This record gives sequence, structure tokens and C-alpha cells, in this order.
Amino acid sequence: MSTLIIFEHPLNERIRTFLRVEHLFRQLDYFVHQEDPRSSRCAVDALLDIVAVTARADVRTEILKELERLIANLNRLTNQRGVDREALECILSELHEAAAGVQQLHGPIGHQAREDEFLKAIAQRSSIPGGTCSFDLPYFHYWLIQPTEQRQARFADWLEDLNPAIAAIRLALSLLRSSSSSRTALAEGGFYQEALDAVAPAQMLRVGIEAERSIFPEISGHRNRFSIRFMSPEPQGRASPCGEDVEFQLTCCVF
Repeated sequence: MSTLIIFEHPLNERIRTFLRVEHLFRQLDYFVHQEDPRSSRCAVDALLDIVAVTARADVRTEILKELERLIANLNRLTNQRGVDREALECILSELHEAAAGVQQLHGPIGHQAREDEFLKAIAQRSSIPGGTCSFDLPYFHYWLIQPTEQRQARFADWLEDLNPAIAAIRLALSLLRSSSSSRTALAEGGFYQEALDAVAPAQMLRVGIEAERSIFPEISGHRNRFSIRFMSPEPQGRASPCGEDVEFQLTCCVF
């Protein structure tokens, strides 16, 4: 079977923020468990990016609104025929638990890491190319060579008030991704466009391409319409439009 490469594209600002946080947390989660000090440096960079993304005051509100929206949509399925009531109750329980975790946070999301003086110093120097080397931040250099367990314990403290929000975002995106089935679509001459249902707006697009095709999609769109232009990478310079017909898997995630 062919391997599909999946490209995702958000269709509103809320999902755009969620995807960015998820992307950054995947990096953080990988590097934070590595023993090498260079991995801890990468983990700190990812953490600072998460703190920056979640600094907006409305992120917590947006997470709760999305969880409430999902709960309301699932509640409407309760009395429909053919619905697995046990599975539905399990998902609803997870959503209520996630919402409670976010509501119980004391202060803004990421407040603990955002107000940490050690991280503030690193963030201030990070905007300068090479600005976090040992002579700029000797304390950071000293911290990086401490035992792995000590560094990981510090990360655990920084993530204490981020974990509930991250867990809620991952749950919401997981439900969104599994909410709709993929279908085969054809981009004639490498271009595809489609109008979306305004009554049940899609939250996100997922485009699957066979890995051996050596092409990638450039996606643009909003809640009413989207378009996809398939591009071919070049050994040098910019990618060029693919002029061939492209068959791909398309999922309009509506939930």
C-alpha cells in the first residue's frame, strides 16, 4: 500500500492556534525526554514558543468554547439511532474532564513559565542570532550541564499550568480529525477548488498525497471556500506548479 503524506490546513483562527500549539508541544515532548543538553536547549526553545502563542488572553476562552461546542454537538447525538451510547458517554466524560482541567487553572495559561526569571532571560536573548551561547547566558550554560533528572524536573514545573490546556487542545483536534471520512478528489491540471457548506462549516482540511508523487499542496481558504494548488519541488529555486492531474485524499473536518 502507498504511504500517504497528510497536510492539514485550518479554516478559522481557533484551529490555527490549536495546530500551532500541538506542533510545538510535539517538539517539546520529544526533546524534553532526551538526555543530551542540546535537546534541552531545543525543548526550551519550543517551550518559549508555546508561552508566546498562549500569551493571548483569549486562548483559554477559545479552548473552553471549543470544548463546549463539541459537548453540545455530541449531546445532540444522544438519542439518534445507531449511536454507540457507551462510546459517546466515554468521549463526553473526557471532554468534561478536559474542560474542568482548564477551568481549574489558577491564572492565565502558561503563567508559571511566562513569569519565570530564568526563562525571561533566555527569551530576551533568543531574538539575537547566537544570543544564548555560554558567554551571553552563563546561568543557562550551567543549567544545561546539570543531571538530566534535574532539568526534566524543572520542565515539569514549567508545564504544570500548560498541561491541562495542551491536553484539551489535543483531545479537540483528535475528535475533529476523526469526525469525517476522507474521499478521493481530482485536481485537474494540479488545481482544485470547492465551496463549503455554510450551515455546517468545516473547521479544518486534510489533504493526503501518495509519497512517491513528490508534490505538495499550497492550500488557501476560509469557512466558505477553499482552493488547492499542487506544487513540484525543484532542486534549486522556488517550487513550480504541477500541471498534471493529481488524485488525492480529501477530508473536510466538520464536527
